[in-house]
Amino acid sequence: MDNRYAVMDLGTNTFHLLIAEGNISNFKILVHEHIAVKLGEGGINKGIILPAPFERGIATLKEFAQEIKQYKVQHIKCIGTSALRNASNAGEFISQVKNDAGLSIEVIGGSREANYIYGGIKAADVLTEAYSLIMDIGGGSIEFIIGNKHSIVWRESFEIGAARLMDRFHHSDPIEQPSVEAIYTYLEHKLGNLFTAVERSPVQQLIGSSGSFETFAELAALRRNEIFDLASIKNYKFDYHDLQMVINELIRSTHDERAANAAIIPVRVDMIVVSSVVTRYIVAKLGINQIALCTYSLKEGILAEMMQIL
Repeated sequence: MDNRYAVMDLGTNTFHLLIAEGNISNFKILVHEHIAVKLGEGGINKGIILPAPFERGIATLKEFAQEIKQYKVQHIKCIGTSALRNASNAGEFISQVKNDAGLSIEVIGGSREANYIYGGIKAADVLTEAYSLIMDIGGGSIEFIIGNKHSIVWRESFEIGAARLMDRFHHSDPIEQPSVEAIYTYLEHKLGNLFTAVERSPVQQLIGSSGSFETFAELAALRRNEIFDLASIKNYKFDYHDLQMVINELIRSTHDERAANAAIIPVRVDMIVVSSVVTRYIVAKLGINQIALCTYSLKEGILAEMMQIL
């Protein structure tokens, strides 16, 4: 079909497949899959894809290729991010995917990843004239973007994603306070460029791009007995105190408590803890009290580009 598009976002934790038709302002989703491949499992801080996640990745992309074929999609993009940027055997993985699934993976740099995330947020029509800080917490990297509805003024990708932080700091259940403090110290050291950028371009709100912020929103809505359907929203504004309560509870929680919570999808059960620590740190450090979720992210930014070019 000439107006059908497939976007694959090969993240460090999750592989996403989005098949859509139409135009970016009013597209119809035909397929939206997210598979917990955990490509970075065991090897994310060693710069290698280990055999088990390697095989899971290949198997998942073979399945994606079949769905793309089934829907007769003509316009296809398959994007690799942090795990594939840094793995010494990424070339081997890319070659095997091409051979076994017939898909060509394009590995993008952090700046381009940030551009696509901004494109997704912009397509959701949630930006205003004022500057917002967009934060996308991935498994391998975290992207920060300062911009408004017109343009980006600053962006940077930091290789400090949730899988990396968990591997480095989260070794007890629940996470111990010294580990939380160690993450704070690590972020203080790593994020100097972000703090300088926010001083130069003060921001009015923090927009969390999909991922962990979707879980925060579901839990915050539960606290308020609100009906919450993630599939039907683009934007959710948090009550500041509700968000703080949700984050604090997640940081104090055990694995079993999180696993038993239907609002937390399995792939996020453990990584949501370090994501909560990062979010609490950023909000406190920058003094931001207007916080929102945008359900659009990288794949919608790629989709927007494809729909505008073709």
